[in-house]
This record gives sequence, structure tokens and C-alpha cells, in this order.
Amino acid sequence: MQTVWDVRTALAIEPLLPVSAFTTLVDGLDHPEGVTCGPHGEIYAGGEAGQLYAVATDGSVRQLASTGGFLLGLCLDAGGNVYACDNGRHEVVRIAADGSVRTWSRGAPDRPMRTPNYPVFAPDGSLYVSDSGRWNGNDGCLFRIGPDGVTSLVTEPFTAFPNGLAIDPGARFLYVVLSQLPGVVRMPLEGGEPEHVIHLPGNVPDGLAFDEGGHLYISCYTPSVIYRLDGGEPGGQLDVLVADWEATAIAAPTNIAFCGADRRQLVVASLSRWHLATTRMDVPGARLFYPLADS
Repeated sequence: MQTVWDVRTALAIEPLLPVSAFTTLVDGLDHPEGVTCGPHGEIYAGGEAGQLYAVATDGSVRQLASTGGFLLGLCLDAGGNVYACDNGRHEVVRIAADGSVRTWSRGAPDRPMRTPNYPVFAPDGSLYVSDSGRWNGNDGCLFRIGPDGVTSLVTEPFTAFPNGLAIDPGARFLYVVLSQLPGVVRMPLEGGEPEHVIHLPGNVPDGLAFDEGGHLYISCYTPSVIYRLDGGEPGGQLDVLVADWEATAIAAPTNIAFCGADRRQLVVASLSRWHLATTRMDVPGARLFYPLADS
């Protein structure tokens, strides 16, 4: 049976971590929504004017590139190329280490991208991309960009504002946030019917990340809460990792990522402010998939 979790329940229980456990890693970014971990633990974040930032674990930052659009979700390949969902350009772009920007995909032949939101690499080198569509439009979808570069539309219906994506540590499922379900569903990577993982009424879930123990972390744009789902399984115990009712330290958290050489630095992007927040976790994050870079 799927778990149903009302935000009023979260108000009544003690979070696993206090807000004070999170500190500001870097400030002065342009309303970062996307944050991700590179193959060596490095931190990347995006800005709402298309900026791509490289952030060191000590908080120093440099701007690597600008697309002129609005960067949402990010991921990388083994060569350090950044794949970014650009909502301003309505496409996925690839940003090389030298800052050069090229279009990677504009969608499928019969379905151009409208609101590309989040990318994630699968073990076979496929890049899955959520396209949220319009808020209240119920017209979102998922794309798959194959290792050959061909973009196709995923046939399963994910229309209720698909958002953050994650693949579990066992590489069995693609997890998909549906912000207007609201909740999380998952689809077997080897084929099969999608299933509901958790229903989160009263929340707008946004980002996902797994740790090595299989816990699924779900960040919510509103309220400013990050949940932890035991085992990432339907019916698993759901805890509140952190809740910031003042929305100052953890402010409209969108994407989250486990970073650093040991992947124990949890980094949170706060879209409504200008900073990345961070804390140290006991369990390392699950390693993401970084396919070999092509030319």
C-alpha cells in the first residue's frame, strides 16, 4: 500500500536534523535551482540567467559559463561535461570544461521540449530528462536521449509536472517526482508498469537523491522540508530530515546532491534565495552514473 503523508503530520514530529545543522556553503548565487555532484565529488550549480557555477567544498566559487537561458537540473559525464536543462532555451545543453555551450537535445521529432527540468544518466548511458510542461497543464512528459544521441518520448504517462529524477543504487528503477500528484512514482528500467512510491498531499516535491543505504531524500519547494523515505520503497517509513518553517537556511529547496570526495556532504539548492546550504551526513550518497564522454 502506498504511503500517504500530509504536511500537517510533519509539523507534529521531530526532524532528524535541526535547521542549525545546515550552514551556508556559498552565498551570492543567482537563485540556484540545480545542484549536482561531478565524478570526483565536485559541486556544480546553475543560475536563473543561465550561469553555471563550480563550487569547491570550502565554498569558493567561479562561474564557468553562461547559456543566456535559465538553468534547472544538471548532471555530468565522466569527462566533466555538464548536461543542463535550460528552461530559457527549451533544450538540454552540454557545457564543456572550457565553457563552450552546445545544444544536446531539443526533444523528440514529434514533441519538442517545453520545460526541460531535470536530467539523470542511467547505467547504459541513456540520459532521461523530465519535461514539466505547464503548471496546472497536466502536459508533462519524459524523454530518453540514447547513447547514440537520438531523443525519444518515454511512453509511460508522467504528465503531472514531472520534476526531479533519480536512479536507485541497485539501478532497478527510475524514480520520478510528480510535483502536482503530488508525490513520487517509479518506473522499472528494464520495462514494466510504473508504480506509486509515496503520496505527499500539501507539499510540492521537487528534488530527489539516494544514499548508499537506499534511503530516498525528497526535497520540497514548499513547504521548506526535506523528507527521507526508508529504502525508497512504497510503504517505507517516512521521516522529516529537516524542516525550515522560516524558509531562511533551507528556503524553497529544489535540487539536492551528495557531494565531496566521500559523498557525505549533502548540498541543498534554495531557489528563493542566493545560497547553497550544506551538512555532513553519516551515510554517503549513492554514486551517480557518469558515462564515458563522446566527442
